[in-house]
Amino acid sequence: MRESLAQRHAIQIAQQTGLLTARQVEQARLHRQALTRLVRLGRLERVERGCYRLVGHPLSEHHGLVLAATTVPKGVVCLLSALSFHQIGTQVPSAIWVAVDRRSRLPSVSSLPMRFARFSGAALSEGIETHELEGREVKIYSVAKTLADIFKYRHKVGLEVALEALRDAWQSRRFTLEELDHYARLCRVEKVMGPYLESLLV
Repeated sequence: MRESLAQRHAIQIAQQTGLLTARQVEQARLHRQALTRLVRLGRLERVERGCYRLVGHPLSEHHGLVLAATTVPKGVVCLLSALSFHQIGTQVPSAIWVAVDRRSRLPSVSSLPMRFARFSGAALSEGIETHELEGREVKIYSVAKTLADIFKYRHKVGLEVALEALRDAWQSRRFTLEELDHYARLCRVEKVMGPYLESLLV
């Protein structure tokens, strides 16, 4: 079965990043049937509702983060996943942690192991860095913001994990005291982090 003009156009879009979304297809004014037929032809594989991957496209070590950003575009990679991206500590998260607005409905994601943290206000919007991975923009919290978040969620991720991350990031000079103080106050963990930070400064 030969590919139609619409299918070839869809493949060209997918080749830019390795992923193709239903929204991109709509923006290109292509019929959604092109996606279904390309899956049947073995050119695309469905990874999540409205998200398809180009078969054979090279994947980076951060492909999971790219998929998360594609399926939850308003989310921000956080906590253990942000630590792993920044190469801080030794944790290898079994799921991708994504921060979402406290008031929003949790996305339904079946094919990708994900955990959600509900943030609001400045705790959600500040400290975001945008990294280009596999040709897509992925929002990830900065090192200092992630450390504050880790201490805020220490009961879920473990205090030892938080302490290891703080020591590692401090030894590798990945944040300034001013940055950490700002985000610690923002996340209301300055009193919790204070004694541990002082021990590093001695």
